[in-house]
Order: sequence, then structure tokens, then C-alpha cells
Amino acid sequence: MQWLTVIGIGEDGYHGLSQNARQALAGATTIFGGKRHLELLPAEVAARRQTWPTPFSDAYPMLLALRGAPVVVLASGDPMHFGMGAALTRYIAPNEIRVLPAPSSFSLAAAAMGWPIQDIQLLSVHGRPVETLFKAFLPGARLLVLSNDGDTPARVAAMLNARGFQSARLTVLEHLGGDAERRVDGTAGAWEHPRSADLNVLAVDCGASPLAALAFSTLAGLPDDAFENDGQLTKRDVRAVTLAHLAPLPGQLLWDVGAGCGSIGIEWMRAHPACRAFAIEADSTRQEIILRNSRALGVPDLQLVRGEAPAALANLAAPDAIFIGGGVTDEGVLRICWENLKPGGSLVANAVTIQGEMALISWRETHGGDLTKIGVSHAQPLGSFDTWRAGLAVTVYSVGKPA
Repeated sequence: MQWLTVIGIGEDGYHGLSQNARQALAGATTIFGGKRHLELLPAEVAARRQTWPTPFSDAYPMLLALRGAPVVVLASGDPMHFGMGAALTRYIAPNEIRVLPAPSSFSLAAAAMGWPIQDIQLLSVHGRPVETLFKAFLPGARLLVLSNDGDTPARVAAMLNARGFQSARLTVLEHLGGDAERRVDGTAGAWEHPRSADLNVLAVDCGASPLAALAFSTLAGLPDDAFENDGQLTKRDVRAVTLAHLAPLPGQLLWDVGAGCGSIGIEWMRAHPACRAFAIEADSTRQEIILRNSRALGVPDLQLVRGEAPAALANLAAPDAIFIGGGVTDEGVLRICWENLKPGGSLVANAVTIQGEMALISWRETHGGDLTKIGVSHAQPLGSFDTWRAGLAVTVYSVGKPA
């Protein structure tokens, strides 16, 4: 039974709603929404009006207590795109919900900019860290961003400047589809506009690549100097091979055990927006480095676990993959990681010492898996010539847990 109707409403208010949406409002006993949305309804809509509570999480039990009664939720634009409808489906079965979308802010913004929507990235920093945009700053990229508030455009301009994209063009689109609609244009390097309206979409055209622009691929193997580190860093070539063995997939969770500067967990999360990671690190200095690296490289949602394995692994959500970059010889680390790994998951561990390699060989005798030894040499000066300087050889162990 579809007792809950989620209605997308735009700046044109009640008069812009479809007949189906108006009928749902007329038949509702309770209407939930933000104060701004509820004020768009005319007096003849007689249902009880309920603004969202604080904290917002209290709304879900309030809604569930009304299950079976005709209830309406008002949301902005398309409720299934970074919207309320997507959140509600985590608590209420989809077959109990009817969604009546309006044109989304993205659709209106793409139309205003004349940008084909399939050629642009659609992003949101509404209630999310603005640093997630860093990984989207790429030459030639066009972005539409749901702003958190009126300060977002200036913050994004500053971020673009910091990455060398001073010539990037920014357009603030306020109150799209309403009487107060307004457009403000400028460049990141010369952005001096006053605070925008809180309800805005930000269009960013990064433009051609400036020589000084700092932009990174989302493929594995970022340059070593992309990471702040104190020497505890899985180097680029080994990191690329390690991530190939880990093989991140959308929605999967990684444990990065002995995370160092966080490079493996960060690159795991950069592989897809839905990838998640715990970075487990005991050293307090490195913990702060991990946080700075995660923000600078566009994955501020990486979760830092302060502590030493195996004790710090207690009560963490079961992972789809585990990387052990340090601690394979520590008592209980391999065993507890293996016990917590989901069936069908992958465990990858690296070792540079003979003792670490022996521990991995011993584990392989029981659980199977693959061993790979990586030796990497780089050309470096020797007097007036060049020679090859070899780094420490790294043993990479990978194994899948039976499903």
C-alpha cells in the first residue's frame, strides 16, 4: 500500500504542481516539509502541517508512526536525486512510497547554462564536506553543484584558486524557476561577489588545463608527492599494484590497517564515490596527516580509527576488503582481520622484511592465495651519469576468502 507520497515542489510553488500532486495534498492527513515548502501551500490544503524536527533523525519514527494513513512529504525538485526520497527509502519499503518529482535543480541549471546534462558531473555539498569537490577539479570538467548555503560559491572559488584553476568560470544560479531567479557570473581568480542566496546551484567550468593546475587522475597510483607523509608511504608503483589486487567496487568497505599517511584508503575511495574506508593508525602525528590528505584529495568522508590493531579493529563494520600495510608480524592481526573479512572478500598484505614475508608465506600455506615480489628501480644521478637505484623489494600477498 502506497500510504506515503513524496512530492517534489519547485520555486513556482503550489501552482506548478501536477493534478496528481494536488490530489495527494487534498487527501492527506499530515504533510511534512521544511518551513519554506509548507508556506508555499494555500489555505485550502487542510491537512496538519508538520515541519521537520531537530535533530532531523527524529522525523523517521514520526513518519513510521503514521504508517497506513495518507501522508505527504514535500521536498525540493526531484526527491530521488540527492533528495528526501532517496533518504526515506532506507527506512520505508519502496512499494509503500509514491514519488511525484518536479524538475530537479540540476535540470533547471543545465537548461539555464545550455549544458547537455549527460556531459557534466552532478554533485552536492548540501550537508556534505565541500572538500569532496577537490577530486572533480579537472581540465575540461563542467560541474553542477548543489550548494550548502550562500557562502559555498566563494569557498569553491578559493579552492579552485588553491589548485591553480584561477581562470575557471563560475555561475551562481539562485532561486531557479521562481520570481527571484538571479544569475551571477565570474571567474575563480577574480571572485569578489557578495554572499549568494542560500538556495543556489553553482555551475563550474574548469576550462583548459593551466600549466600550474594541480589535478589528479582517479586511477590508482597518484604521485608520491600528492600525499603529505613522514616516510610511511606505500610508494606509487607498489601502491598501484596493491590497489589492483584490492580491486575496489562501488559501495565496498575497506579496512586500511596500519594506514601510515592514508594513501591506500584514500585511493580506494577515489575509485568511486560510493567506496568507503576505515584508516586504522596508532601514531598520533600520522593520524592528523591522514585527515589532511583525505581532505586535500577529495575524500573527507574517510573514517579515521585512532588506535593499534588488532585492538582497534573491535566493533568496526565488517569489510569487503582489507589491506595490511604494517603489522603482519604482530600477534593476532592477520587472524582477526581474516575472521572479520566478509565471505568473498579480499585480503592484501605487503611486507618488506624477511620476518614479514615469512609470516605471509606461512599464512598462504593454510589459506592459499598469491605471492608477488615487486622490485622497482629509479634512474638517479651518479656523478655526470645516471644509474639505477633500487628500492626495497616488496612482497605482496593477496587472497580471497571463500564465499
